[in-house]
Amino acid sequence: MERRDFLKLCAVGAAGAAAPAIAADAQARFYSRSRLVDEKGAPLLASAVPVKRNLIFNYPYEATPCFLLNLGEPVKPAAKLATADHQSYEWKGGVGPGRSIVAYSAICAHKLTYPTREISFISFRAEKGPADRQASVIHCCSEHSQYDPSQGARVVAGPAPQPLAAILLEQHARSGELYAVGTLGGEMFGEFFAKYEFKLAMELGASSRRASGPDCVVRPIENYCRQQVKC
Repeated sequence: MERRDFLKLCAVGAAGAAAPAIAADAQARFYSRSRLVDEKGAPLLASAVPVKRNLIFNYPYEATPCFLLNLGEPVKPAAKLATADHQSYEWKGGVGPGRSIVAYSAICAHKLTYPTREISFISFRAEKGPADRQASVIHCCSEHSQYDPSQGARVVAGPAPQPLAAILLEQHARSGELYAVGTLGGEMFGEFFAKYEFKLAMELGASSRRASGPDCVVRPIENYCRQQVKC
């Protein structure tokens, strides 16, 4: 992150316009500050995020999907998480009125499975299911990696080598609006663009690597994907 952008972000928090920014550490990367909006373009308030629903938005690039989840209970910080190359980091927990709202990259850390417009093999599952799937996890049907969103998307089952990258969120102190501001943990964006370069170019053209704009539309997964694989 550019030093001037970091100073600007700190100044905004100090002025009380938004909740204090998450402190930078070795794995935090700050991108554009994008407001989350609903499908009609209205700001998505933290108090209006439905509990245990699969919601998707694209950040920090137009082609990279993320999960927005309200887990319905306070989500505490998680220490001693680590990337695949053994870099440790501390996740700061949830945001919102009950600190129950979290966001993660929806790109699986194992084989880069992600929700497309046609189909999704990865999603949040509230109930316990087949294939030894635990309850309240983000489950990838490709190789059955499971991530606990209440613990910084820590890997709890399957072959994934690291947690999903967390999306850093801020809540506006007065309005309750939500903003995505960066990522924390092991990003997979370089590998993602390399693996799916041709596919993304066919679908999105030159915009596949374009940074997210000032607003990011949040949709239920059923409005984002035509089909969901249940496993």
